[in-house]
Amino acid sequence: MSTHYDRLSPLDASFLALESRTTHMHVGAVTIFEAGPLSEDGGVDFAKVRSHIASRLHLIPRYRQRLAWVPLEQHPVWVDDEHFNLDYHVRHIALPHPGSEEQLKQLAGRIMSQQLDRAKPLWEITVVEGLVDGGFALISKTHHCMLDGVAGVDLMAVLLSPVPSDEIEPPPPWEPRPAPNGTELLVKEASRRISRVLASATHIREIPGDIGSVVGDVAHRLRAVGASLTSGWLVPADASPLNGQVGPNRRFDWLRSDLAEVKTIKNLLGGTVNDVVLTTVAGGVRRFLLEHRGLSEELLAEMEFRVMAPVSVRSSSGGGTLGNQVAMWLVPLPVGEPDPVRRMEIIQAETERLKATDQALGAATIVRMSAGAPLTLVSLGARLAANARPFNMTVTNVPGPQFPLYLLGSRLEATYPLVPLWEGHGVGIALFSYAGGLFWGLNGDYDLMPDLAGFAAALGLAVEELHDAAAEAVARRTDEEMADEPQASSSDGGRKTTKAPERPPLGTR
Repeated sequence: MSTHYDRLSPLDASFLALESRTTHMHVGAVTIFEAGPLSEDGGVDFAKVRSHIASRLHLIPRYRQRLAWVPLEQHPVWVDDEHFNLDYHVRHIALPHPGSEEQLKQLAGRIMSQQLDRAKPLWEITVVEGLVDGGFALISKTHHCMLDGVAGVDLMAVLLSPVPSDEIEPPPPWEPRPAPNGTELLVKEASRRISRVLASATHIREIPGDIGSVVGDVAHRLRAVGASLTSGWLVPADASPLNGQVGPNRRFDWLRSDLAEVKTIKNLLGGTVNDVVLTTVAGGVRRFLLEHRGLSEELLAEMEFRVMAPVSVRSSSGGGTLGNQVAMWLVPLPVGEPDPVRRMEIIQAETERLKATDQALGAATIVRMSAGAPLTLVSLGARLAANARPFNMTVTNVPGPQFPLYLLGSRLEATYPLVPLWEGHGVGIALFSYAGGLFWGLNGDYDLMPDLAGFAAALGLAVEELHDAAAEAVARRTDEEMADEPQASSSDGGRKTTKAPERPPLGTR
Protein backbone atom coordinates (compact mmCIF):
# COMPACT_ATOMS: atom_id res chain seq x y z
CA MET A 1 0.00 0.00 0.00
CA SER A 2 1.35 3.42 -0.95
CA THR A 3 2.03 6.02 1.68
CA HIS A 4 -0.25 9.01 2.17
CA TYR A 5 -0.12 12.45 3.76
CA ASP A 6 -1.88 15.86 3.48
CA ARG A 7 0.03 19.13 3.76
CA LEU A 8 -1.38 21.82 6.08
CA SER A 9 -2.16 25.17 4.47
CA PRO A 10 -0.15 28.23 5.61
CA LEU A 11 -3.13 29.51 7.63
CA ASP A 12 -3.68 26.13 9.31
CA ALA A 13 0.04 25.88 10.09
CA SER A 14 0.00 29.37 11.60
CA PHE A 15 -2.49 28.21 14.24
CA LEU A 16 0.07 25.64 15.35
CA ALA A 17 2.79 28.28 15.35
CA LEU A 18 0.72 30.64 17.50
CA GLU A 19 0.20 28.10 20.27
CA SER A 20 2.20 28.42 23.48
CA ARG A 21 1.90 27.24 27.08
CA THR A 22 -0.57 30.05 27.78
CA THR A 23 -2.14 30.48 24.34
CA HIS A 24 -4.32 27.49 23.49
CA MET A 25 -5.40 27.35 19.86
CA HIS A 26 -8.38 25.02 20.07
CA VAL A 27 -11.96 25.92 19.29
CA GLY A 28 -14.81 24.22 21.09
CA ALA A 29 -18.38 24.30 22.30
CA VAL A 30 -20.69 23.29 25.11
CA THR A 31 -23.78 21.68 23.58
CA ILE A 32 -26.70 20.92 25.88
CA PHE A 33 -29.36 18.28 25.16
CA GLU A 34 -32.75 17.65 26.67
CA ALA A 35 -33.46 14.64 28.84
CA GLY A 36 -34.46 12.34 26.00
CA PRO A 37 -34.07 8.69 25.04
CA LEU A 38 -30.34 8.82 25.81
CA SER A 39 -31.01 9.76 29.45
CA GLU A 40 -31.62 7.02 31.99
CA ASP A 41 -32.33 7.71 35.67
CA GLY A 42 -30.36 10.95 35.62
CA GLY A 43 -27.52 9.37 33.65
CA VAL A 44 -26.79 9.02 29.97
CA ASP A 45 -26.26 6.01 27.74
CA PHE A 46 -22.58 6.71 27.11
CA ALA A 47 -21.97 3.47 25.20
CA LYS A 48 -24.65 4.45 22.69
CA VAL A 49 -23.19 7.94 22.23
CA ARG A 50 -19.73 6.44 21.73
CA SER A 51 -21.04 3.93 19.18
CA HIS A 52 -22.80 6.71 17.28
CA ILE A 53 -19.60 8.78 17.07
CA ALA A 54 -17.67 5.70 15.93
CA SER A 55 -20.23 5.10 13.16
CA ARG A 56 -19.72 8.61 11.74
CA LEU A 57 -15.95 8.99 11.85
CA HIS A 58 -15.50 7.78 8.27
CA LEU A 59 -17.23 11.01 7.18
CA ILE A 60 -14.58 13.17 8.90
CA PRO A 61 -11.26 11.43 8.12
CA ARG A 62 -9.19 14.22 9.70
CA TYR A 63 -10.39 12.98 13.10
CA ARG A 64 -8.26 9.84 12.70
CA GLN A 65 -5.12 11.69 11.58
CA ARG A 66 -2.18 13.02 13.58
CA LEU A 67 0.58 15.50 12.84
CA ALA A 68 3.93 14.63 11.26
CA TRP A 69 6.71 16.98 10.20
CA VAL A 70 8.72 17.30 6.99
CA PRO A 71 12.46 17.07 7.80
CA LEU A 72 14.57 20.21 7.46
CA GLU A 73 11.75 22.62 6.58
CA GLN A 74 9.66 21.32 9.52
CA HIS A 75 6.32 21.92 7.79
CA PRO A 76 3.43 19.98 9.39
CA VAL A 77 1.45 17.36 7.48
CA TRP A 78 -1.46 15.06 8.33
CA VAL A 79 -0.98 11.29 8.37
CA ASP A 80 -3.31 8.51 9.48
CA ASP A 81 -2.84 7.59 13.13
CA GLU A 82 -1.89 3.90 13.21
CA HIS A 83 -2.59 3.82 16.97
CA PHE A 84 -5.96 5.59 16.89
CA ASN A 85 -8.06 4.80 19.98
CA LEU A 86 -11.55 6.30 20.21
CA ASP A 87 -11.64 5.83 23.99
CA TYR A 88 -8.95 8.49 24.39
CA HIS A 89 -10.99 11.06 22.46
CA VAL A 90 -14.52 10.35 23.74
CA ARG A 91 -14.70 10.73 27.51
CA HIS A 92 -17.40 10.47 30.18
CA ILE A 93 -17.91 12.48 33.37
CA ALA A 94 -20.74 13.32 35.79
CA LEU A 95 -21.36 16.60 37.57
CA PRO A 96 -21.71 16.42 41.36
CA HIS A 97 -25.12 17.15 42.84
CA PRO A 98 -27.04 19.36 42.07
CA GLY A 99 -25.58 19.57 38.51
CA SER A 100 -26.13 23.30 38.11
CA GLU A 101 -25.37 25.46 35.08
CA GLU A 102 -22.60 27.14 37.09
CA GLN A 103 -20.94 23.75 37.71
CA LEU A 104 -21.12 22.99 33.98
CA LYS A 105 -19.45 26.32 33.19
CA GLN A 106 -16.66 25.60 35.69
CA LEU A 107 -16.08 22.16 34.18
CA ALA A 108 -15.97 23.64 30.67
CA GLY A 109 -13.38 26.19 31.81
CA ARG A 110 -11.14 23.45 33.24
CA ILE A 111 -11.40 21.32 30.08
CA MET A 112 -10.68 24.31 27.83
CA SER A 113 -7.59 25.15 29.95
CA GLN A 114 -5.88 21.92 28.85
CA GLN A 115 -4.03 21.74 25.55
CA LEU A 116 -4.56 18.93 23.09
CA ASP A 117 -1.89 16.23 22.77
CA ARG A 118 -0.08 16.79 19.45
CA ALA A 119 0.98 13.14 19.29
CA LYS A 120 -2.68 12.16 18.75
CA PRO A 121 -5.57 13.42 16.57
CA LEU A 122 -6.32 16.91 17.82
CA TRP A 123 -9.85 16.60 19.20
CA GLU A 124 -11.79 15.50 22.28
CA ILE A 125 -15.45 15.17 23.27
CA THR A 126 -16.51 14.86 26.92
CA VAL A 127 -20.00 13.52 27.60
CA VAL A 128 -21.34 15.18 30.77
CA GLU A 129 -24.27 13.71 32.69
CA GLY A 130 -25.94 14.78 35.93
CA LEU A 131 -27.43 18.11 34.79
CA VAL A 132 -30.07 19.42 37.14
CA ASP A 133 -32.96 18.97 34.67
CA GLY A 134 -31.95 15.44 33.72
CA GLY A 135 -30.35 16.43 30.44
CA PHE A 136 -26.73 16.01 29.39
CA ALA A 137 -24.04 17.99 27.59
CA LEU A 138 -21.15 17.48 25.20
CA ILE A 139 -18.01 19.57 25.71
CA SER A 140 -16.07 19.42 22.45
CA LYS A 141 -12.56 20.65 21.72
CA THR A 142 -10.80 20.68 18.34
CA HIS A 143 -7.54 22.35 17.35
CA HIS A 144 -8.04 25.40 15.15
CA CYS A 145 -5.59 24.01 12.58
CA MET A 146 -8.20 21.37 11.70
CA LEU A 147 -11.20 23.52 10.98
CA ASP A 148 -12.83 26.93 11.23
CA GLY A 149 -16.31 27.85 12.41
CA VAL A 150 -18.03 27.41 9.04
CA ALA A 151 -16.46 23.98 8.53
CA GLY A 152 -17.55 23.22 12.09
CA VAL A 153 -21.19 23.55 11.01
CA ASP A 154 -20.59 20.72 8.57
CA LEU A 155 -18.98 18.62 11.30
CA MET A 156 -21.94 19.15 13.61
CA ALA A 157 -24.21 17.93 10.84
CA VAL A 158 -22.27 14.66 10.82
CA LEU A 159 -23.31 13.81 14.39
CA LEU A 160 -26.71 15.53 14.52
CA SER A 161 -29.87 14.90 12.53
CA PRO A 162 -33.00 16.97 11.80
CA VAL A 163 -35.17 14.02 12.84
CA PRO A 164 -35.00 11.99 16.06
CA SER A 165 -33.77 8.46 15.50
CA ASP A 166 -31.96 5.93 17.66
CA GLU A 167 -30.66 3.94 14.68
CA ILE A 168 -26.88 3.53 14.60
CA GLU A 169 -25.33 2.37 11.37
CA PRO A 170 -22.43 -0.08 11.67
CA PRO A 171 -19.18 1.75 10.89
CA PRO A 172 -17.33 0.72 7.74
CA PRO A 173 -13.95 -0.96 8.28
CA TRP A 174 -11.04 1.44 8.57
CA GLU A 175 -7.44 0.66 7.85
CA PRO A 176 -4.84 3.41 8.40
CA ARG A 177 -2.84 4.25 5.30
CA PRO A 178 0.90 3.95 5.86
CA ALA A 179 2.62 7.22 6.70
CA PRO A 180 5.79 8.13 4.81
CA ASN A 181 9.01 8.14 6.79
CA GLY A 182 11.20 11.22 7.03
CA THR A 183 13.17 10.53 3.86
CA GLU A 184 10.03 9.84 1.84
CA LEU A 185 8.43 13.05 3.09
CA LEU A 186 11.48 15.07 2.12
CA VAL A 187 11.60 13.56 -1.39
CA LYS A 188 7.84 13.89 -1.97
CA GLU A 189 7.84 17.52 -0.86
CA ALA A 190 10.80 18.35 -3.13
CA SER A 191 8.96 16.69 -6.03
CA ARG A 192 5.78 18.61 -5.18
CA ARG A 193 7.61 21.96 -5.33
CA ILE A 194 9.22 21.13 -8.68
CA SER A 195 5.84 20.05 -10.11
CA ARG A 196 4.24 23.27 -8.91
CA VAL A 197 6.91 25.38 -10.64
CA LEU A 198 6.48 23.44 -13.90
CA ALA A 199 2.68 23.74 -13.69
CA SER A 200 2.98 27.48 -13.17
CA ALA A 201 5.22 27.83 -16.23
CA THR A 202 2.76 25.83 -18.33
CA HIS A 203 -0.11 27.96 -17.08
CA ILE A 204 1.72 31.15 -18.09
CA ARG A 205 2.20 29.86 -21.64
CA GLU A 206 -1.51 29.03 -21.85
CA ILE A 207 -2.68 32.54 -20.89
CA PRO A 208 -4.71 33.94 -23.83
CA GLY A 209 -3.64 37.01 -25.72
CA ASP A 210 -6.28 39.19 -24.05
CA ILE A 211 -4.92 39.38 -20.51
CA GLY A 212 -6.89 42.45 -19.49
CA SER A 213 -9.14 40.47 -17.16
CA VAL A 214 -6.12 38.82 -15.53
CA VAL A 215 -4.40 42.17 -14.99
CA GLY A 216 -7.63 43.62 -13.65
CA ASP A 217 -8.00 40.80 -11.13
CA VAL A 218 -4.40 41.23 -9.95
CA ALA A 219 -4.89 44.99 -9.58
CA HIS A 220 -8.11 44.37 -7.64
CA ARG A 221 -6.33 42.00 -5.26
CA LEU A 222 -3.42 44.40 -4.77
CA ARG A 223 -5.81 47.22 -3.89
CA ALA A 224 -7.55 44.90 -1.41
CA VAL A 225 -4.18 43.94 0.11
CA GLY A 226 -3.28 47.61 0.50
CA ALA A 227 -6.61 48.39 2.17
CA SER A 228 -6.14 45.44 4.53
CA LEU A 229 -2.59 46.41 5.53
CA THR A 230 -3.51 50.05 6.13
CA SER A 231 -6.63 49.27 8.18
CA GLY A 232 -4.69 49.02 11.44
CA TRP A 233 -2.97 45.63 11.31
CA LEU A 234 0.46 47.28 11.61
CA VAL A 235 -0.53 49.55 14.54
CA PRO A 236 -1.11 48.25 18.10
CA ALA A 237 -4.60 48.78 19.48
CA ASP A 238 -5.11 50.98 22.53
CA ALA A 239 -4.61 49.34 25.91
CA SER A 240 -7.74 48.38 27.81
CA PRO A 241 -8.60 46.54 31.06
CA LEU A 242 -9.65 43.58 28.90
CA ASN A 243 -6.06 43.11 27.70
CA GLY A 244 -2.94 41.96 29.51
CA GLN A 245 -0.66 38.99 30.01
CA VAL A 246 -2.70 35.79 29.88
CA GLY A 247 -2.09 32.62 31.83
CA PRO A 248 -2.90 29.00 30.96
CA ASN A 249 -6.24 28.84 32.81
CA ARG A 250 -9.66 29.74 31.45
CA ARG A 251 -13.17 30.65 32.54
CA PHE A 252 -16.14 29.94 30.29
CA ASP A 253 -19.51 31.69 30.44
CA TRP A 254 -22.46 32.18 28.16
CA LEU A 255 -25.77 33.86 27.46
CA ARG A 256 -28.66 33.39 25.05
CA SER A 257 -30.47 36.03 22.98
CA ASP A 258 -33.61 35.65 20.92
CA LEU A 259 -32.69 35.77 17.24
CA ALA A 260 -36.08 37.35 16.51
CA GLU A 261 -35.21 40.28 18.76
CA VAL A 262 -31.86 40.74 17.02
CA LYS A 263 -33.55 40.62 13.61
CA THR A 264 -36.14 43.15 14.80
CA ILE A 265 -33.29 45.55 15.61
CA LYS A 266 -31.83 44.91 12.15
CA ASN A 267 -35.19 45.56 10.50
CA LEU A 268 -35.74 48.76 12.48
CA LEU A 269 -32.30 50.27 11.93
CA GLY A 270 -31.06 48.56 8.77
CA GLY A 271 -27.77 46.74 8.40
CA THR A 272 -27.13 43.08 9.10
CA VAL A 273 -27.38 40.68 12.01
CA ASN A 274 -23.61 40.91 12.32
CA ASP A 275 -23.89 44.71 12.60
CA VAL A 276 -26.31 44.21 15.50
CA VAL A 277 -23.89 41.75 17.13
CA LEU A 278 -20.95 44.15 16.85
CA THR A 279 -23.08 47.03 18.16
CA THR A 280 -24.15 44.87 21.10
CA VAL A 281 -20.51 44.02 21.84
CA ALA A 282 -19.66 47.73 21.74
CA GLY A 283 -22.46 48.47 24.20
CA GLY A 284 -21.51 45.55 26.43
CA VAL A 285 -17.83 46.52 26.55
CA ARG A 286 -18.80 50.11 27.30
CA ARG A 287 -21.14 49.14 30.16
CA PHE A 288 -18.64 46.64 31.60
CA LEU A 289 -15.72 49.08 31.58
CA LEU A 290 -17.83 51.81 33.18
CA GLU A 291 -19.53 49.70 35.85
CA HIS A 292 -17.01 46.92 36.59
CA ARG A 293 -13.62 48.45 35.82
CA GLY A 294 -14.25 52.06 36.83
CA LEU A 295 -13.27 53.76 33.57
CA SER A 296 -14.53 57.29 32.99
CA GLU A 297 -16.56 58.55 30.05
CA GLU A 298 -13.56 60.69 29.07
CA LEU A 299 -11.22 57.69 28.83
CA LEU A 300 -13.78 55.71 26.83
CA ALA A 301 -14.23 58.60 24.43
CA GLU A 302 -10.50 58.60 23.70
CA MET A 303 -10.12 54.81 23.40
CA GLU A 304 -9.96 53.05 20.03
CA PHE A 305 -11.22 49.56 20.81
CA ARG A 306 -10.81 47.17 17.87
CA VAL A 307 -12.19 43.69 17.31
CA MET A 308 -11.07 41.08 14.83
CA ALA A 309 -14.08 39.57 13.09
CA PRO A 310 -13.34 36.45 11.01
CA VAL A 311 -15.14 36.38 7.65
CA SER A 312 -15.62 33.15 5.73
CA VAL A 313 -14.08 33.03 2.25
CA ARG A 314 -15.27 29.45 1.73
CA SER A 315 -16.98 29.02 -1.62
CA SER A 316 -20.54 27.73 -1.79
CA SER A 317 -19.12 24.43 -3.05
CA GLY A 318 -16.66 24.24 -0.15
CA GLY A 319 -19.07 22.77 2.38
CA GLY A 320 -17.79 19.60 4.01
CA THR A 321 -14.18 20.58 3.40
CA LEU A 322 -11.89 20.64 6.41
CA GLY A 323 -9.29 23.30 6.96
CA ASN A 324 -9.49 27.03 7.53
CA GLN A 325 -10.92 29.21 4.77
CA VAL A 326 -11.37 32.47 6.62
CA ALA A 327 -10.04 36.01 6.44
CA MET A 328 -10.18 38.73 9.06
CA TRP A 329 -11.87 42.09 9.35
CA LEU A 330 -10.47 44.67 11.75
CA VAL A 331 -13.41 46.69 13.10
CA PRO A 332 -13.11 49.66 15.51
CA LEU A 333 -16.02 49.71 17.99
CA PRO A 334 -17.39 53.09 19.18
CA VAL A 335 -17.29 52.24 22.90
CA GLY A 336 -17.13 55.96 23.73
CA GLU A 337 -20.49 56.70 22.06
CA PRO A 338 -23.32 56.78 24.65
CA ASP A 339 -26.20 56.57 22.12
CA PRO A 340 -26.80 52.93 21.06
CA VAL A 341 -28.50 53.92 17.80
CA ARG A 342 -25.57 56.14 16.88
CA ARG A 343 -23.22 53.23 17.70
CA MET A 344 -25.16 51.09 15.24
CA GLU A 345 -24.90 53.77 12.54
CA ILE A 346 -21.12 54.05 13.02
CA ILE A 347 -20.65 50.28 12.80
CA GLN A 348 -22.89 50.00 9.73
CA ALA A 349 -20.80 52.61 7.96
CA GLU A 350 -17.58 50.82 8.95
CA THR A 351 -18.69 47.37 7.77
CA GLU A 352 -19.91 48.88 4.49
CA ARG A 353 -16.46 50.44 4.04
CA LEU A 354 -14.80 47.07 4.74
CA LYS A 355 -16.98 45.42 2.12
CA ALA A 356 -16.31 48.19 -0.42
CA THR A 357 -12.54 47.88 0.00
CA ASP A 358 -12.62 44.05 -0.12
CA GLN A 359 -10.56 43.68 3.04
CA ALA A 360 -11.54 40.03 3.40
CA LEU A 361 -10.13 39.42 -0.09
CA GLY A 362 -7.01 41.37 0.85
CA ALA A 363 -6.41 39.33 3.99
CA ALA A 364 -7.03 36.07 2.12
CA THR A 365 -4.58 37.14 -0.61
CA ILE A 366 -1.89 37.89 1.98
CA VAL A 367 -2.32 34.37 3.36
CA ARG A 368 -2.05 32.89 -0.15
CA MET A 369 1.10 34.93 -0.80
CA SER A 370 2.71 33.20 2.18
CA ALA A 371 2.09 29.74 0.71
CA GLY A 372 5.64 29.38 -0.54
CA ALA A 373 7.32 30.79 2.55
CA PRO A 374 9.19 28.50 4.95
CA LEU A 375 7.22 27.65 8.07
CA THR A 376 9.80 29.43 10.23
CA LEU A 377 8.95 32.71 8.49
CA VAL A 378 5.22 32.04 8.67
CA SER A 379 5.58 31.27 12.38
CA LEU A 380 7.65 34.40 12.97
CA GLY A 381 5.11 36.55 11.16
CA ALA A 382 2.22 35.02 13.08
CA ARG A 383 3.92 35.59 16.44
CA LEU A 384 4.92 39.16 15.58
CA ALA A 385 1.32 39.93 14.60
CA ALA A 386 0.03 38.39 17.83
CA ASN A 387 2.53 40.21 20.05
CA ALA A 388 1.77 43.54 18.35
CA ARG A 389 -1.89 43.11 19.42
CA PRO A 390 -3.53 45.09 16.60
CA PHE A 391 -6.96 44.33 18.10
CA ASN A 392 -8.44 44.01 21.58
CA MET A 393 -10.83 41.10 21.15
CA THR A 394 -12.05 38.43 18.72
CA VAL A 395 -15.76 38.36 17.85
CA THR A 396 -16.86 35.56 15.53
CA ASN A 397 -20.46 34.94 14.49
CA VAL A 398 -21.39 31.68 12.74
CA PRO A 399 -24.91 31.16 11.33
CA GLY A 400 -26.46 27.79 12.07
CA PRO A 401 -29.64 25.89 11.17
CA GLN A 402 -32.97 27.36 12.26
CA PHE A 403 -34.65 24.00 12.82
CA PRO A 404 -34.26 21.50 15.69
CA LEU A 405 -31.42 18.98 15.62
CA TYR A 406 -31.11 15.70 17.48
CA LEU A 407 -28.33 13.49 18.77
CA LEU A 408 -29.98 10.14 18.20
CA GLY A 409 -33.36 10.84 19.92
CA SER A 410 -32.30 13.72 22.19
CA ARG A 411 -33.02 17.27 21.07
CA LEU A 412 -30.23 19.86 21.01
CA GLU A 413 -31.32 22.70 23.30
CA ALA A 414 -28.31 25.05 23.21
CA THR A 415 -24.79 25.28 21.84
CA TYR A 416 -22.28 27.79 23.19
CA PRO A 417 -19.12 28.06 21.03
CA LEU A 418 -15.57 28.91 22.12
CA VAL A 419 -12.93 30.92 20.25
CA PRO A 420 -9.24 30.83 21.32
CA LEU A 421 -7.62 33.71 23.17
CA TRP A 422 -4.75 35.40 21.38
CA GLU A 423 -1.75 36.59 23.34
CA GLY A 424 -2.73 39.64 25.39
CA HIS A 425 -6.50 39.07 25.08
CA GLY A 426 -8.50 38.62 28.26
CA VAL A 427 -11.74 37.56 26.58
CA GLY A 428 -13.01 36.30 23.22
CA ILE A 429 -16.60 36.05 21.97
CA ALA A 430 -18.08 33.40 19.68
CA LEU A 431 -21.72 33.23 18.61
CA PHE A 432 -23.84 30.54 17.00
CA SER A 433 -27.44 30.91 15.84
CA TYR A 434 -29.72 27.89 16.09
CA ALA A 435 -33.48 27.26 16.12
CA GLY A 436 -34.44 30.86 16.91
CA GLY A 437 -31.70 31.46 19.45
CA LEU A 438 -28.41 33.35 19.33
CA PHE A 439 -25.94 31.62 21.65
CA TRP A 440 -22.96 33.58 23.00
CA GLY A 441 -19.88 31.73 24.27
CA LEU A 442 -17.38 33.78 26.30
CA ASN A 443 -13.84 32.47 26.73
CA GLY A 444 -11.97 34.42 29.41
CA ASP A 445 -8.53 34.30 30.97
CA TYR A 446 -8.92 33.09 34.55
CA ASP A 447 -6.89 35.90 36.11
CA LEU A 448 -7.74 38.81 33.80
CA MET A 449 -11.50 38.10 33.83
CA PRO A 450 -12.54 37.03 37.36
CA ASP A 451 -15.81 38.89 36.67
CA LEU A 452 -16.61 37.16 33.37
CA ALA A 453 -20.20 36.62 34.53
CA GLY A 454 -20.52 40.41 34.87
CA PHE A 455 -19.34 40.81 31.27
CA ALA A 456 -21.97 38.30 30.12
CA ALA A 457 -24.64 40.28 31.99
CA ALA A 458 -23.43 43.52 30.39
CA LEU A 459 -23.84 42.00 26.92
CA GLY A 460 -27.37 40.87 27.76
CA LEU A 461 -28.30 44.37 28.92
CA ALA A 462 -26.73 45.83 25.76
CA VAL A 463 -29.13 43.79 23.61
CA GLU A 464 -32.11 45.15 25.56
CA GLU A 465 -30.76 48.69 25.44
CA LEU A 466 -30.27 48.57 21.67
CA HIS A 467 -33.71 47.04 21.09
CA ASP A 468 -35.50 49.68 23.16
CA ALA A 469 -33.49 52.54 21.64
CA ALA A 470 -34.20 51.27 18.11
CA ALA A 471 -37.94 51.09 18.80
CA GLU A 472 -37.93 54.60 20.29
CA ALA A 473 -35.92 56.01 17.37
CA VAL A 474 -38.31 54.54 14.80
CA ALA A 475 -41.36 55.71 16.76
CA ARG A 476 -39.90 59.21 17.02
CA ARG A 477 -39.09 59.22 13.31
CA THR A 478 -42.64 58.09 12.51
CA ASP A 479 -44.16 60.82 14.68
CA GLU A 480 -41.99 63.45 12.98
CA GLU A 481 -43.03 62.21 9.53
CA MET A 482 -46.68 62.33 10.58
CA ALA A 483 -46.29 65.90 11.81
CA ASP A 484 -44.82 66.94 8.45
CA GLU A 485 -47.63 65.37 6.40
CA PRO A 486 -50.73 67.45 5.47
CA GLN A 487 -53.78 66.41 7.45
CA ALA A 488 -56.61 64.70 5.60
CA SER A 489 -60.15 66.10 5.86
CA SER A 490 -62.81 63.92 7.39
CA SER A 491 -66.53 63.90 6.72
CA ASP A 492 -67.30 64.32 10.41
CA GLY A 493 -68.32 67.92 10.81
CA GLY A 494 -65.37 69.24 8.84
CA ARG A 495 -62.88 68.22 11.51
CA LYS A 496 -59.42 67.13 10.32
CA THR A 497 -57.94 63.84 11.55
CA THR A 498 -54.75 61.96 10.83
CA LYS A 499 -54.35 58.19 10.91
CA ALA A 500 -51.00 57.09 12.33
CA PRO A 501 -49.21 54.38 10.37
CA GLU A 502 -48.67 51.08 12.12
CA ARG A 503 -45.37 50.88 13.95
CA PRO A 504 -43.04 47.98 13.24
CA PRO A 505 -43.62 45.05 15.61
CA LEU A 506 -41.12 44.56 18.39
CA GLY A 507 -39.29 41.32 18.95
CA THR A 508 -39.88 39.21 22.02
CA ARG A 509 -37.55 39.25 24.98
